[in-house]
Amino acid sequence: MKRLILAVLAGAGIVATGCVSTVNDSHAPAIWFGKDEFQGRYQRSVDQVYSASVKVVNNNGALVAEYIPHDSTNSVRSLEATVNNRNVWIRVESVSTTPEVTAVTVQARTKHGTADAELAHELEKEIALALVR
Repeated sequence: MKRLILAVLAGAGIVATGCVSTVNDSHAPAIWFGKDEFQGRYQRSVDQVYSASVKVVNNNGALVAEYIPHDSTNSVRSLEATVNNRNVWIRVESVSTTPEVTAVTVQARTKHGTADAELAHELEKEIALALVR
């Protein structure tokens, strides 16, 4: 009976974990449920929003990698960072025909793969504040 219970728990753990898509079009091992990203739109250029994103990441953690996705134009940029021992992905892209409306999407997950919505929301708001300054 104990083995059956252990087998059921192990099976549930395997089913619950897997890979999730990140905002920079890559995949990361994680638990798939839970809100882990926030988006904001600003009337700024992609370069301004991306610079603010890099500044916020450098103030709060460490920048790991920067990306320009190959399947898109130069109006899309993303980065990967580590903040408070959390994995953070940020995507900055132009969302309209006019280049002055830019969306930033922040996604955060713990090292164990669970969603960290509070950190994602905090970083997205810090980017907004950096654009004001």
